[in-house]
Amino acid sequence: MDKKLIQVEHLKQYFPAGGYGKNKRYVKAVDDVSFYVNKGETLGLVGESGCGKTTTGRTLLRLYEPTAGKIIYDDKVIFDSEKKIKVDMLPYRKKMQIVFQDPYASLDPRMTIGDIVGEAIDIHKLASGKQERYDMIIEMLRRVGLNSEHANRYPHEFSGGQRQRVGIARALAVNPEFIVCDEPISALDVSIQAQVINMFEDLQEELGLTYLFIAHDLSAVKHISNRIGVMYLGKLVELADSYELITHSLHPYTRSLISAIPVADPKIARANKRIVLEGDVPSPLNPPSGCRFRTRCPYATEECAAQEPEWKEVSTGHYVACHHCLQ
Repeated sequence: MDKKLIQVEHLKQYFPAGGYGKNKRYVKAVDDVSFYVNKGETLGLVGESGCGKTTTGRTLLRLYEPTAGKIIYDDKVIFDSEKKIKVDMLPYRKKMQIVFQDPYASLDPRMTIGDIVGEAIDIHKLASGKQERYDMIIEMLRRVGLNSEHANRYPHEFSGGQRQRVGIARALAVNPEFIVCDEPISALDVSIQAQVINMFEDLQEELGLTYLFIAHDLSAVKHISNRIGVMYLGKLVELADSYELITHSLHPYTRSLISAIPVADPKIARANKRIVLEGDVPSPLNPPSGCRFRTRCPYATEECAAQEPEWKEVSTGHYVACHHCLQ
């Protein structure tokens, strides 16, 4: 598990937001993010809505062309803005897949489930004939807990949980190595969420998959991830081993997220102090100078406004960007 499957270095994704020439404005959705995912592991990515988690996942797969940075997949550079390297992504689509957040919007309502799962098989010419194609589709549906009867139905005939399973089957159809799971449980009922997470874990064990698991729910991410990265306003603020991050977090923002995890035991829940952040998230169109979290941070000083904190490794595998690391 020590072999790096995917590496991201200084990734940036800016979206134009009006203006001309020198006055042209950009939404800095992802701004100078670096991390790696080891083969066979799950890296969780958490943060509040609008912090750039989904954009990071999509930019990583080059569904959005990165503004700047470098993406390395299995020791091969697939994007490098400095050296102007842009590799054709079609061969990599078989290796890198995505499960989208919204199971209602990500499936074509005019296609049967069989055709939705079979589309990738057709594009990459993975089946030699109609019978093999059919067998592959049924096998994928079986893997995610559906059966052959479901293949001729349309998306509107399924519940949210079943649709998400179809989305997972579609991602698995090309036998990928790496899957970006973009908030795959946030649109589902709580009772279904555990089933889907368990299914992701079983598939990982069975097929040796590597995941980038994006979510806002830290308790779900804690359960499935080997390591967790925390994002705030387009920046990674902390990254560490899952247990290390939950028990010894160093960034004030991470602490506030962890304090919001619900605890089943009422005595422990009453004893836990909830860290409530003041104010709202600033606009990514006009982020604060220095540390982006300083406008809501109880420990902010003048240094935080003047200078952006350096992304540094404070202990083995524990990275943080903060002028006043908490102990």
